[in-house]
Amino acid sequence: MSYKPPTPPATLPTEIVNTINESDPEQLRDVATYAEELAEHKEREACLEELADQEEVEERPDDLPDDVPTKRR
Repeated sequence: MSYKPPTPPATLPTEIVNTINESDPEQLRDVATYAEELAEHKEREACLEELADQEEVEERPDDLPDDVPTKRR
């Protein structure tokens, strides 16, 4: 392990970096666990949304002529 503190990602807002830097190791581990779980949850939701959007397009009746456009929302 390095003795130098890690460099935060440039994409993180300064106020988040400051809050994290003021946290104790236990809080940091809790934040890391929460952030990982939240990222997984958001990825799952995005995937489910994408699947729902695909299913809406697939619900087109089979008896329509080929030149009838799909309904857009």
